[in-house]
Amino acid sequence: MPMRASVVVLCASLLINWTNGFSYEGYKLYEIVANDIIEMKYLRELEKQAGLNFLKEAYSLGEPNEVVVAPQYQKEIEKILKSIGLKYKIVVENVEEIMEAERRTFSLRPFMGLGDVTFRSFMFHHEMNAYLRRLAGQYPEITKLEHFGTSFEGRDMLLIRVSSGPSSNPDVPKPTIFIDAGIHAREWIAPPAALYIIHQLVENPANAALYQNVDWAIIPCLNPDGYQYTQDEERWWRKTRSVLPNSDCRGTDGNRNFDYYWMHAGASSTPCAETYAGPQAFSEPETVALKDWFFTNNGTVKLYLTFHSFGNLLLYPWGYDRIVPDDVGDLKYLGDLVAEAIYNANKLNSVYMVDTSALGLYEAAGTSADWAKAVGGSALSYTIELPLGSARYAFLNLASEILPIVQETWAGIEVFHSFIEERFWTNLTITTTTPSS
Repeated sequence: MPMRASVVVLCASLLINWTNGFSYEGYKLYEIVANDIIEMKYLRELEKQAGLNFLKEAYSLGEPNEVVVAPQYQKEIEKILKSIGLKYKIVVENVEEIMEAERRTFSLRPFMGLGDVTFRSFMFHHEMNAYLRRLAGQYPEITKLEHFGTSFEGRDMLLIRVSSGPSSNPDVPKPTIFIDAGIHAREWIAPPAALYIIHQLVENPANAALYQNVDWAIIPCLNPDGYQYTQDEERWWRKTRSVLPNSDCRGTDGNRNFDYYWMHAGASSTPCAETYAGPQAFSEPETVALKDWFFTNNGTVKLYLTFHSFGNLLLYPWGYDRIVPDDVGDLKYLGDLVAEAIYNANKLNSVYMVDTSALGLYEAAGTSADWAKAVGGSALSYTIELPLGSARYAFLNLASEILPIVQETWAGIEVFHSFIEERFWTNLTITTTTPSS
């Protein structure tokens, strides 16, 4: 059988439902290395069409990709890899053993009171909502809670605004920094980063200056259904949990579902694929909620940040193609300042690479960061791929490293704020108040 035909047959056989009392028993974790462009092309074909669970995608040739494969497809995938010439090795014989350890650790998390927040263990989505509600009730002078939207399974998506009130200059509206996290369900370290920003802004009086001239809008979990599913069943689930037409597979990659060069690159039309872009752009209530919020608050957002993991990357548009935006100088300059601040925070001493999404990671169209800048009107836009820390396996950050990761990230957030305040408030205020000669 020709090599490409073998790939297509395997792709068709792997269109499965990964749910229904999910277990990783017998699943294996592979490291697969592509050494040339042709091998990489076939590997990406498998990724997009077969629904294989790619945990780590290599940034360049010769680096390992980490892929989880179900027991019933292991012989076939190994046969295909050998026929293509892709080198591989099995690094975990039974993934369920890893997940059992994860579940034990998560079950030992300390008790949390209603409305509490912690950065020493991972939280449930309903606990995040309770925390936001508590802050809105306790600090009504600087916070406002908004119903951002409702997920496919009916979960409330809450956004909190932090602000000192209306602009003190009627001619200069206050710029807004918009932050979201958790659009990919398995990236557990992302919501704590957003929650820590909220905590520092609202509950640390030393940071009151940060919301005097700049408003903040933060949603800590943009994919609550998927996030809950990773805690209940399938830890490495990535997508939303929507029911798809004419498919037993569920969910869409929310970060391929935005209507800017949708399906142009790095996305799949196969419902079972990890990067499935949806039956059409904005098919998901979670992505529609973000779009609607931006259009309702038209023109106010000057900085859009979306937290992901993992990789120590500060990425700016564009993702849909390997080209740079007109303001690449500003984006690179600010990204470098933020990366330096994160490293100098002296927590994990994380070294971040700063580049466009397509050049620094891979081409991916239909992303929130591209859409926010091109359509949503945000002047600046970044995807922040948080560190894995010392964890051995993809996305399984250690609870003990949540705090240092969010603390060093906060150091970068302070730099973002200073830039936005100077560029979109201080400079404009001086201009409007300086009398003409």
